[in-house]
Amino acid sequence: MEFDPADPTPEPPHEAPGALPAPFASALPLGLEVLERLEDYARAARGAFAPNTLRALAADSRIFAEWCRTHGRSMLPAAAQTVADFIDAQAEMKARATIERYRSSIALLHRAAGLPNPCTDELVRLAVTRMSRAKGRRQKQAEPLNRPSIDRMLVVKTAERLHRRVAEGDRAVPLIALRNAALMAVAYDTLLRRSELVALLIEDLERADDGSGTILVRKTKTDQEGEGAVKYLAPDTVGHVTAWLDASGLANGPLFRPVSKGGRVGAAALADAEVYRLYREIAAASGVKLSRPPSGHSTRVGATQDMFAAGFELLEVMQAGSWKTPAMPARYGERLRAQRGAARKLATLQNRA
Repeated sequence: MEFDPADPTPEPPHEAPGALPAPFASALPLGLEVLERLEDYARAARGAFAPNTLRALAADSRIFAEWCRTHGRSMLPAAAQTVADFIDAQAEMKARATIERYRSSIALLHRAAGLPNPCTDELVRLAVTRMSRAKGRRQKQAEPLNRPSIDRMLVVKTAERLHRRVAEGDRAVPLIALRNAALMAVAYDTLLRRSELVALLIEDLERADDGSGTILVRKTKTDQEGEGAVKYLAPDTVGHVTAWLDASGLANGPLFRPVSKGGRVGAAALADAEVYRLYREIAAASGVKLSRPPSGHSTRVGATQDMFAAGFELLEVMQAGSWKTPAMPARYGERLRAQRGAARKLATLQNRA
């Protein structure tokens, strides 16, 4: 349940991981027993969920609580008809993926409170089916950043236009530009999601004799238990990372960090919400023509498409992107596969291609 910038629902404000979502504490007329169960669950779940999941749960619970209050319904426990009506109402203005997330959050809230889950009821299933028929099950795909776009965005002059030198004698390339170049290059090579990208640590980077490198990704969306995965970095990517580290003087801790206009490097990791904002700024400044602004998944989609275009097999692409199932990478490459499919071959035999 991770936020995607392509989702029109705004990202909720940050809350401390493990914190009890706000509606539980004061906004709901809950019995003492239910409140105690929720508090016990919150303590037990501390550290078991990703921060994005906790923020989504808190935001979704607020939305559902306000809807129930406005319509005079009980939130906990919620009747199946209440959840079905909520889905019908939200379907008029929200994306299907957002409403599916709402349903997951409602189900989790009931499990946490030790209450029967209304989301398994046939009334809710029918509401979801109605929504799917009306909206379709196909989700909007993030705008891809393929290799030509990445190369153009990595040009130093583009970075200099974004972050001009303050005075004569400054470094040849500003720190922000060096960080952005390293960020873009690593994101493309590793196919990491934005939350995974900003969690990378300098001490997990290893350089090879041929100029390439590897970096350990300690945890991914599909690896919440933290087994970790090692990702390859091409020599040019290692060059961008080295330039950023040398200029910033960083030796350990978060690889990507905020940088002030005065050149002060922060101690904490860059916020994941900053990733797609930076992509959009750099793409606009470099003149990259896209049908929609890029999102935090754009390098992931672009690298996947480039792998399919180069003739890599689906299993190879799945390994590169740490996918457990083939559905999403196959979706990213479906237009390329269509261009190589039976219809294209038939058109070629018929001299129509």
